[in-house]
Amino acid sequence: ILKSHPNIDEELLDLLLPKKPPLMQYKVGPHLMLYCRLPQSQEEDDDVSAGHEPVFFQSRDGPVLPTLRLVHKYYPDFKFTRVTVDKGAIPFVIGGANIMCPGLTNPGGNMPEDDGDKVGLEKGDGVVIFAEGKEHALAIGTMKMSSAAIRSKNKGIGIEVVHFLGDGLYQTKEIS
Repeated sequence: ILKSHPNIDEELLDLLLPKKPPLMQYKVGPHLMLYCRLPQSQEEDDDVSAGHEPVFFQSRDGPVLPTLRLVHKYYPDFKFTRVTVDKGAIPFVIGGANIMCPGLTNPGGNMPEDDGDKVGLEKGDGVVIFAEGKEHALAIGTMKMSSAAIRSKNKGIGIEVVHFLGDGLYQTKEIS
């Protein structure tokens, strides 16, 4: 997780994923892995049969990403890479649509800046997607092209949305 998300420090990771009880791993279908922990209210109990709350997931061979519930619970302490889409993209993102490049480059959209030779976001990086003027995250996704390519081309799909408000993973509060 630290390798996938360099902005997260060890202290925050220990808060998110305590050493005891252990993290549980569930395979969901052929392409999804869920990483779950006991809800914090149950961590003191030793009830192994208690439900586990999903905190991270991995789709196919992509990066390990946080669930929206985890992001909402720990924001703004959660130091995950953040992008902002303009207001016009909100209804489409909530419906599960991928983020088009103009939604990130239009006024209201925002991505980490490219710094000379260093690209702000690389293709394949995981991001938390916020909307212009909104406090909470709308979705989680992976970059389909680098931030430099998005700024220069400004066409096509910039971010593939893999988890959004209201999808099955968001509605899953615990797994027993």
